[in-house]
Amino acid sequence: MAATLARLLPLLLLLLPPPLREYLSASEIQHGAKDDAATGVLHPIVMVPGVICPHVEARLTEAYHPSVPRCGAMIGKPWFGLWENATDVPAHDYLECFKEQMSLVYDPAANEYRNPPGVDTRIPNFGSASGFSDKRPLHTALCLAVLRESLESIGYHDGDTLFGAPYDLRHAPPLPGQSSEAFYFEQVTRLVEDASSSNGGKKAILFGHSYGGLAALEFVRSKPLAWRSKYVKHLILIAPTIPAHGFVDALRNLIQGTDKLYVPGTTPLSLRATWRTFETAMVNIPSRSVFGHDPLVTTKQRNYSAYDMEDLLAAIGFGDGVEPYRRRQLPRTRGDFQAPLVPVTCLYGVGKSTPRRLVYWDGDFDAPAELVYGDGDGTVNLASMLAFDDKMRQHPVQRKQFKSIKLAGAGHSDIVQLQWALQRVVQEIQEANRVPS
Repeated sequence: MAATLARLLPLLLLLLPPPLREYLSASEIQHGAKDDAATGVLHPIVMVPGVICPHVEARLTEAYHPSVPRCGAMIGKPWFGLWENATDVPAHDYLECFKEQMSLVYDPAANEYRNPPGVDTRIPNFGSASGFSDKRPLHTALCLAVLRESLESIGYHDGDTLFGAPYDLRHAPPLPGQSSEAFYFEQVTRLVEDASSSNGGKKAILFGHSYGGLAALEFVRSKPLAWRSKYVKHLILIAPTIPAHGFVDALRNLIQGTDKLYVPGTTPLSLRATWRTFETAMVNIPSRSVFGHDPLVTTKQRNYSAYDMEDLLAAIGFGDGVEPYRRRQLPRTRGDFQAPLVPVTCLYGVGKSTPRRLVYWDGDFDAPAELVYGDGDGTVNLASMLAFDDKMRQHPVQRKQFKSIKLAGAGHSDIVQLQWALQRVVQEIQEANRVPS
């Protein structure tokens, strides 16, 4: 009887008035989950953070030919933090070197993105839930720090039941049939297997926020069904960015640059050329299937819809992006939808003003756009969220193990920092632990 009531408690909470619901859910988070920990039912969690969070280390070999001599000062020396403490970049007058060494090169023969010759990179602290952080001061909560503390307070421990899977933020998951070496899926496979093994064979909960949700989803879909059934307890996606659907703010970042590539004293425009070399910059361009022929970018001369992206890339001075867009991004938006076929919970924020159209009336793509807003979480459009939900529910097997939760008033980043939203996130983690496999 007690076990039945415990399983029904989250549903009963939803019937209560919001203030009482928040009070009781907070109490349940603190006490119910501690009971779970005491009885040994906590499943290991692998956290995949958003795109601003992972660090990048570099090592320069003799094959590296710097554009200016001082950028070659680290040739032959040990690994160093290329993208770890952003304040080091201006402090060491390393900005031009950073942009050169952080950039990727698209190889049309292999249809892949690679480092410049002589630049080796790696992602440090893989496996630790504390091994990634925001580069901007006073923004630690954006990289799951508050969530990690909440999970630790209910019995999770870093390196024991709680793990982290930071990735190379410049890359996107591989296309079907391509190697995943650049995007670390082999490492994640070993991490999940080891986490399960060290916890008595319990399946793992994969948790991804924003671009980390994209990475977690694509990882699960890349694995054989038998592997998923053995090792994946639940997939929890928080404000995920879905490459098959995209969102308009990703287009704004591509056109104007983005503060996601943060270096003190710079502007998004000054780092735009480097950002455009990342596949990350294009993987969430709005798709035709979701946005159709609706104008996404407007100038005095013409409107650009999702069907006009190649023309837009040329118009903004990024003609080099046309071929990788055509050969790597468009294939992601086509073909049959592949359901992950594991239990999935999606939590989105809604009710926030979210860019729906970008207006550059004078055709000056270096100037900030005038924005026409729609609904969403401030970053991802509601239309993209609903399209993903529809795809998940259309699959007869996935529909039975899929839950979508909309949190009114929660922004794209707020959802992992605001206490009331975080309570709901932790509640879903608890529920994933309780549901029998």
